[in-house]
Amino acid sequence: MLFNSLDFAIFLPIVFFVYWAVLNRKLTLQNLFLLTASYVFYGWWDYRFLSLIVLSTLVDFFVGRQLSVATNRAARRFLLIFSLSFNLGLLGFFKYYNFFVDSWIEAWRNLGVEMHASTLSIILPVGISFYTFQTLSYSIDVYRKKIEPTSNIIEFAAFVSFFPQLVAGPIERASHLLPQFSKQREFSSKFAMSGIYLIIWGLFKKVVIADNCAFFVDQIFSNPSAFDSLELFLGAVLFAFQIYGDFSGYSDIAIGVARLFGFSLMVNFSFPYFSRNIAEFWRRWHISLSTWFRDYLYIPLGGSKVGKYTVVRNVLIVFLISGFWHGANWTFIFWGFLHGLFFLPLLLTSTNRNYLSHTRLKSNHILKIVFTFVMVTLAWIFFRADSIAIAFQYITDVFSFNGMSLSCFSKTSKALLFSIIITVSIIVLLGYEFLAVQRDQKEVKLDRFNAVFIILLIVFMGVFKNPSDFIYFQF
Repeated sequence: MLFNSLDFAIFLPIVFFVYWAVLNRKLTLQNLFLLTASYVFYGWWDYRFLSLIVLSTLVDFFVGRQLSVATNRAARRFLLIFSLSFNLGLLGFFKYYNFFVDSWIEAWRNLGVEMHASTLSIILPVGISFYTFQTLSYSIDVYRKKIEPTSNIIEFAAFVSFFPQLVAGPIERASHLLPQFSKQREFSSKFAMSGIYLIIWGLFKKVVIADNCAFFVDQIFSNPSAFDSLELFLGAVLFAFQIYGDFSGYSDIAIGVARLFGFSLMVNFSFPYFSRNIAEFWRRWHISLSTWFRDYLYIPLGGSKVGKYTVVRNVLIVFLISGFWHGANWTFIFWGFLHGLFFLPLLLTSTNRNYLSHTRLKSNHILKIVFTFVMVTLAWIFFRADSIAIAFQYITDVFSFNGMSLSCFSKTSKALLFSIIITVSIIVLLGYEFLAVQRDQKEVKLDRFNAVFIILLIVFMGVFKNPSDFIYFQF
């Protein structure tokens, strides 16, 4: 079920009404109802994959309960390894099986040996990368004795499958979200209204910015050789805004919907395109994933409290695995590797900790922001391209300066209209975000007047015909 679909527009008010009007102050029934609604929401795509969520829920609930009584170190380690093996095995099979088989065959082919192996027709379950990481963090935190395991299976199942953030995050920690299911929730019109404003802002990012940018991005990346340097460069820039509008738009809607039900989710994006270096970018982009890798991979590897060369190794491992998490393709791995290379000069010069606080932007930050955005945009080309070779050719053609026309953006009245819409919407986006940064806000905060303005932009400039999936559904 898509946030930008008619189905969800019907589903959400019904769930909201029953939750508050019928089940208000009935905590267990509210949690059970949210669990049921979440399973309906997820099963709307393919009910068969509900079994995976249920199985993952039961395994980690069982592991948590056993960890609470196990005192033997070997037994505790076995339980943790069991959780890790199950969840990563589940993720690995559905997401990476065909990738490894195809890569193995290709490697032997390059050595002159033809191998034949049939790959399975495996469908990637929506959201599996997100909910497996969420349940994994629960088991790890219980093992580390950072949190107490829950004994309430309904609360835990609702935490795992909470529909606002189930399929594309934010990846919530049990220490933050799980306790909210055990506390009585009171309806707050102010909190709910802030959620509605976030939903409006998220829809603007998705249906106005992301889906309009897709009109040009899909054309350009499907046949890069047909476009000149300027068009290719603008195509990459538009993809940068498409993926940001799409993914951060989903997060905004998820956080907003959660607030309608009295829940608080973590901020997942904090105006990343105003970052002054790559390190700051990763503190602002997909925060729930970057902090997950920091806490459950980087620090266990030794973090920065080891020798310089080991720190470099740790950073590259994290970025490579982060890239691989995004998809079963060498392009994603190379994209992660590139960001690791971008990060290393900051690490080696001890400037990666600059801009830890989101201070107001100054005029002398402009060049740093532009340079960081250009690096991020060039890396996005590998993320979007069908292969590494195509991505390299794409970048080569950008810097060949083989033409500076804008024909694809104005050759038809439809293309010209999309160009105007995209230009206006990006100006609006950056304007609102700049004001939020200057006010040291964690999110764009609309008032009634601004909300009406954004709604009008959504109505008149949004793409609603055949609503498109969110990009991160494939991850």
